[in-house]
Amino acid sequence: MNTDYNLTINYKLQIYELNLTGVIMSSQYNLTSNEKNVLIALENLKDASPDELAEKSEMKMETSMQAAFLLEEKGLAQVDETVTEIFELTDEGKKYAQEGLPERQIIDAISGPTSMDELKDKFNPAVAGIATGWLRRKGWAGIEKGMIVPTGNAEKGEDEKALEAFADEAKTFDELGADKNVINDLIKRKLVAKTEHKKRKVCITSEGKELVAAGITVEEEVAQLTSELLKSGEWKDKKFRPYNIHTAPRPVYGAKIHPYQRLIDEMRRIFLDMGFTEIKGEAVQSSFWNFDSLFQPQDHPAREMQDTFHLSSTSDLPVEYKDKVCAAHENGGETGSTGWGGKWSEEIACKNVLRTHTTALTIKYLADNPDAPVKAFSIDRAYRRETIDPTHTPEFEQLEGVVMDKDMSFSNLLGCLSEFYHRMGFEDVRFRPGYFPYTEPSVEPEVYVEGLGWVELGGAGVFRKEVTAPLGIKYPVLAWGLGVSRLAMLKLGLKDLRQLYHSDIDWLRKSEVCQL
Repeated sequence: MNTDYNLTINYKLQIYELNLTGVIMSSQYNLTSNEKNVLIALENLKDASPDELAEKSEMKMETSMQAAFLLEEKGLAQVDETVTEIFELTDEGKKYAQEGLPERQIIDAISGPTSMDELKDKFNPAVAGIATGWLRRKGWAGIEKGMIVPTGNAEKGEDEKALEAFADEAKTFDELGADKNVINDLIKRKLVAKTEHKKRKVCITSEGKELVAAGITVEEEVAQLTSELLKSGEWKDKKFRPYNIHTAPRPVYGAKIHPYQRLIDEMRRIFLDMGFTEIKGEAVQSSFWNFDSLFQPQDHPAREMQDTFHLSSTSDLPVEYKDKVCAAHENGGETGSTGWGGKWSEEIACKNVLRTHTTALTIKYLADNPDAPVKAFSIDRAYRRETIDPTHTPEFEQLEGVVMDKDMSFSNLLGCLSEFYHRMGFEDVRFRPGYFPYTEPSVEPEVYVEGLGWVELGGAGVFRKEVTAPLGIKYPVLAWGLGVSRLAMLKLGLKDLRQLYHSDIDWLRKSEVCQL
């Protein structure tokens, strides 16, 4: 009798210890009732699809999968996802699969040299236009004296074979058996559409199995204490889900200013605090204000088509300045300079361009305000014919500034720029000699960046008399043009200038509001 009693006690103790272990382990993971149900369901399923998991756990598919993802974060379950690319013909693709590609239709219809007018008479003009480029690209025809001339080599292409392989069915890449570049070309031609099919499988991990084996009790839990529960007194009989104070909160991405705009605003604030006036101006400027007023010779390489966006329109030249600017270019005028020599052309000067620098704004402002003192700056966009790469774009921001007053000197210029860069957070600033057609002396400011060394950030100098005298400016003018985007890349730690203009939501969310 005593032996049976002891066995019963030991058995009950083992059951209690097992249940206690399960409770402790379950509370350790802070599992919700949904997570517990999914974990129990997974124990009996090897690899469960979302539908199978929902059925086994007796929950909606969205609810069961949400619980599965939470279990995955805790290491108790694993969610595997495979993505399959499915390709199918668009309506236009189905049409050409039956009728033939535009280039095939045309090459089969002509036997010799044919003009574009003849093609447009026989075919839809849109089809003829599309086909011409592809005929040349595939080597089926050439263009000679405005005539399309067949080469006699128009074998069936891989793209045509790929269209036939669809047979009005959506297929995977392997089922098509076509070259990836061929399929990509068909996608670009909007003849094939690509969609992604995601397939998920959920399984329990060894850690999850241990937890289930230890025992899990599924009880209805209340996640939120409501006023109704308090009023009715039902809260006394409810089991509340415990808080896990160690769980990291979800990140909050509040509204904030774009990092690039924030830096521009910071630069603006620095110059305003230093007593400068901000100025604005038109993006379209005459060559007179963009080049000639700045003593830039009319045969200067910067004026070439490959560097400047030239417009078909023209502007009237300012009567009060054009003759004096002309004299400065041809013989130096009353400045004591010899000028550039040659004949200065009003026709060239009146042609409009997209401003290649914002100096066009500051020189115009000085001409309108020739009396000292003047402290003005502009942060605006300039335009140049640049090939887009990690360090160049056709549009870019420039910080332009001028100081004009009696007794201004070169050392004042260096002091002003040093103060600006120090306020921007750069401790080490230096200046290297430079050359610009409209300033003398000229310098290039540089800042020291850890890991990069000395980085050049623009140009500066004192306006030459050939610039100021024709405009009636009597006192020295300190001037600078600084690269805003390059400075922003340094401050934001970017290696690609294009990232400043991309809509990269993840980068925008994670960008720091302030940098210490």
